[in-house]
Amino acid sequence: MKSQRVSSGLLEQSLAVILASLDDDKAENIVTIDLTGRASFADKMVVATGLADRQIAAMAQHIERKLKEIGLKRMIVEGANGSDWVLLDTGDIIVHLFKPESRELYGLEKMWGAEFDDEAAQPVAGA
Repeated sequence: MKSQRVSSGLLEQSLAVILASLDDDKAENIVTIDLTGRASFADKMVVATGLADRQIAAMAQHIERKLKEIGLKRMIVEGANGSDWVLLDTGDIIVHLFKPESRELYGLEKMWGAEFDDEAAQPVAGA
C-alpha cells in the first residue's frame, strides 16, 4: 500500500514537523536527503539515530501524532515494536530511525547521499 502524495506546501510543512520532532526527541545525526528526480517512491528521505529501542519507538510515535495533527492522516509505519530500525512512509517523505550500529550497517547516506550526489545529503543545522 502506497501512502498519499501531498502538495508541496504540505510537504515542506511535514518535513519541518518531522525535523522539529526529531530534534525535540534528542535524535542524533539527523540528515535530510533530497530524492527529487532520483527516486519515484519519495521526494525526501530523513535519516536519524536513536540510542535505544524505546527512544526510536517514541520518536516514531511522536512524528506520526504530529503529522496527523497537521492533516496527514495516512502513513505507513514499520518496525515500531522494539526494533533497531523504524521506517515511516508519508508518501513524499521516508523517515528512517536507526540505532547506531544498524545505521552504519545499512549505510543509506552512502547509497543515496553525499557519495551518490555531493549536494544531496544535507546535515540539519544544530543536529
